[in-house]
Amino acid sequence: MAEGDRVRELYDGCYRRLVGQLFAVCGNLSEAEDAVQEAFVRAVEKPRRFAQLDNPEAWLRTVALNAVRRRYRRAARFHGLLSRVDVPETTVAGLSADRIALVEALRQLPYEQREAIVLHHIVDLPVSDIAVQQRVPEGTVKARLARGRARLAPLVHEFADDSEEVNHV
Repeated sequence: MAEGDRVRELYDGCYRRLVGQLFAVCGNLSEAEDAVQEAFVRAVEKPRRFAQLDNPEAWLRTVALNAVRRRYRRAARFHGLLSRVDVPETTVAGLSADRIALVEALRQLPYEQREAIVLHHIVDLPVSDIAVQQRVPEGTVKARLARGRARLAPLVHEFADDSEEVNHV
């Protein structure tokens, strides 16, 4: 299989899934699409390196998450300078009201907790993989997950049971 064909196959197979995952992290569909596109551009720019990867979808997700992190840091600095609050998107074509409500709730979390929640509960990565991706100890990931679930509990019914477990431990 040609290198370009492999990238095309991955694009067809995981683009929408990656966009959905990144949308949950950043809360902005166009940002998620841009970040995933940037990841695929980097794959096309270095086809030999990309062809050697054991898990190309994980690599694409990592590159896209890094792009979102860079944009998030820049936006935070920008909004800090302007002292304005970002207005959340309220409608997104093709997404259910539940999915939009979940993203709105996630947007209320600090970025690190939001990213950990999405990677663990939506992408279904184990804590050890999240720790590697975020370059933090596993205990930090567990704390982010616990705090994030506790903050989400009043906003999203799905996490209410997890929050009660955290409070009773």
